[in-house]
Amino acid sequence: MIDPERTLVALDAFAERIGAAAQRSATVLLGTGHPHRLLGFYAALADALSAAGCNVLTPAQGHSVDITTRFGLRTYNLDYVRGVALVREPGASSSGCATGAHTHSPLPVRVALAVAANAGGLLPELVIGDHGWVCGAGQLGFEAIGLADTDDPALFVGEAEGVVSVVVPLDDAVRSDYYLPLTRYVLNRACLSQ
Repeated sequence: MIDPERTLVALDAFAERIGAAAQRSATVLLGTGHPHRLLGFYAALADALSAAGCNVLTPAQGHSVDITTRFGLRTYNLDYVRGVALVREPGASSSGCATGAHTHSPLPVRVALAVAANAGGLLPELVIGDHGWVCGAGQLGFEAIGLADTDDPALFVGEAEGVVSVVVPLDDAVRSDYYLPLTRYVLNRACLSQ
């Protein structure tokens, strides 16, 4: 069960971090392991942050990521849709559509950050996302904030350990259009509404 009061408190903290990043024109990285449901939410944040002068990073486009799943080792390709990272099956269309693979792995964010670091490129001041994107970045010392389903404790553990800055408890498996009020709320609270 999700406590709405805890969700609102966390959403306010999440929006505060987004607003602070926008005010200082921070470099940000966004990624999701739930592209079918949450891509629109993160893409709206990426658009608003970019419009506010933030550098929205897209390192390691097309790089392979090997992830061990319950079905064995799977190779995915790192891709970006509207500034939001996700992984796709090899050979999947990358025409800017939301058809990415579901994953909780921290390996995609680690590949993205390693490629950026090895190229001498910019590194993010803030990582925004869910699942492995947030935990993987937080474990490497990056400030990370994200959304988490209450049946998935990793982000909440990361927050309790001080590795993740803000975790918003919610249901991450509802229809994507159900996140529109959440998107408006965060952008309004962060003073990024257009």
